[in-house]
Amino acid sequence: MAKAAPDTTASSSASMQGAGHAYAIVVDGGRQYMVREGQELEIDFRHQDDGTPVPAGSEVVFDDVLAVSQAGRLTLGKPKVKGAKVKAEVLGLVQGEKIYVQKFKRRKNYRRRTGHRSLATKIRIASISA
Repeated sequence: MAKAAPDTTASSSASMQGAGHAYAIVVDGGRQYMVREGQELEIDFRHQDDGTPVPAGSEVVFDDVLAVSQAGRLTLGKPKVKGAKVKAEVLGLVQGEKIYVQKFKRRKNYRRRTGHRSLATKIRIASISA
């Protein structure tokens, strides 16, 4: 009989969740992000009051923190962790891939093809405080 492979799901999930490494789960634009210090990610387009993009080098603060893990201790919010903040530095503005929208009605000689590229803001996580 063949031996079964050892179950490595517990150890791999612990390493993915960052055992001993600080991470947080934040909400932005209806999406949840698991972030670590130094991580770069793209979030929804951020703009100033006059509609211009947030300049590179400025700071973005996430107050909606659902969970924080620091030094192996996990703190869960109900629904948010009180006093927890994640600070990030804006790296710049990026454009997403082109998305095509096609409309078609059969036998009516009606075809329309339009496309757009959505804007996003690239950030780097600077600090996680609980």
